[in-house]
Amino acid sequence: MSNKFIPHTEEDIRVMLDKIGVDTIDDLYSDVPAEVVYKEEYDVPSAMSEIELRKHFETLGKKNKPLTIFAGGGVYDHYSPSVINHLLARSEFYTAYTPYQPEISQGTLQYIFEYQSIISELTGMEATNASMYDGATATAEAMFMMVASAKKRNRVLISSTVADRVVEVVKTYAKFHGVDITIIPEKNGITDLDAMKEELAKGDVAGVILPSPNKYGILEDYTGVADCMHAEKAYMAINADPSALAVIRTPAEWGADIACGDGQSLGMPLNFGGPYLGYISCAKGMLRKMPGRVVGATKDADGKRAYVLTLQAREQHIRREKATSNICSNQSLMALYATIYVALMGKQGMKELNRIACDGAHYLYSKLIESGKFTPAYPGLPFLKEFVVKTDLDIEAINSRLLDNGIMGGINLGEGKVAFAVTEKRTKEEIDNLVTLMLS
Repeated sequence: MSNKFIPHTEEDIRVMLDKIGVDTIDDLYSDVPAEVVYKEEYDVPSAMSEIELRKHFETLGKKNKPLTIFAGGGVYDHYSPSVINHLLARSEFYTAYTPYQPEISQGTLQYIFEYQSIISELTGMEATNASMYDGATATAEAMFMMVASAKKRNRVLISSTVADRVVEVVKTYAKFHGVDITIIPEKNGITDLDAMKEELAKGDVAGVILPSPNKYGILEDYTGVADCMHAEKAYMAINADPSALAVIRTPAEWGADIACGDGQSLGMPLNFGGPYLGYISCAKGMLRKMPGRVVGATKDADGKRAYVLTLQAREQHIRREKATSNICSNQSLMALYATIYVALMGKQGMKELNRIACDGAHYLYSKLIESGKFTPAYPGLPFLKEFVVKTDLDIEAINSRLLDNGIMGGINLGEGKVAFAVTEKRTKEEIDNLVTLMLS
């Protein structure tokens, strides 16, 4: 076809149908039950000119109400430098979706390599893949890695202080892969390590998944925990906020074998839930069990540095039935986003944004406690940018009032508990206004 981007002609369609032995396109859907087939006309608006379309989307956009965010729960309102969106579209990076031909994909391969290096430095782990879809599925993949690495063990422990939606995804993946999941109970807002040790002592645990920080924003102490797991021949995975890893102890420092989580905190806009980024890193010994792409640096025939996909036998495009995972990898656009973000912020910038967020969170915490209307939910436990307090006030009524004033309040956890998050975007004036509105 001379014009290869023009849709198929009737003749093209006829030839293809004849080739596969069916009469009409509808025959391709003959196994779809008739009762689920939509038979009405689609409510599709008529065509618009460019200026009409722009006005239409402007009208739709005005329905959105920008809010000052004080909610977290694993998704945070961090600053997104405007230059990122401009750099994302540069042709050096916007090459083919799948970089299987290194000769024409050096831009893509290079930024993936840089992304891997950045995440490895944040987590302290030796190897990182080319990104996953989101933090929940990345954690499920960590579960599979531990089961695949542990001989004849298919039970995994996961702390109840891991975010609830992550736990649910892990349980779903486990159900259809024959993996047994045991939930470690929490005690006073942190993982009950005694209960964990009792389960480990049974000798059938492949690995344990723990959070850092946990779903309440608490920084749990895992001193000696890895030794307990390794003594029982179990692996340790930590689901960690990568932004916080710039200032808190890394999974590697805790002795973990795998680090995983959601990369949204690396400057990605909230954007109604996506697209986000899942990351997964591991110790070198588990590299061949890690799913998705891994980019390596090498030299070409002229001795110049070049980038290639390595250890591809792990991937589904090589051997689908025996691949480590069929999730493959993220399209890597968000990996590029994270790479540019961290490069722009630098080490000092990453530390500074955490300092500002920490100061703001502790300031809000103290103002709420001083009011006498709130009490600590987990007194004495350290937190960075997110915390939980208790109150006898009507949380839903408070959040409704805040919403009327352009503020998204804390997350209602039930039983009088409410979780707040403060990022570097929140000012003292915004925090004071929040407290005033909540107590009015």
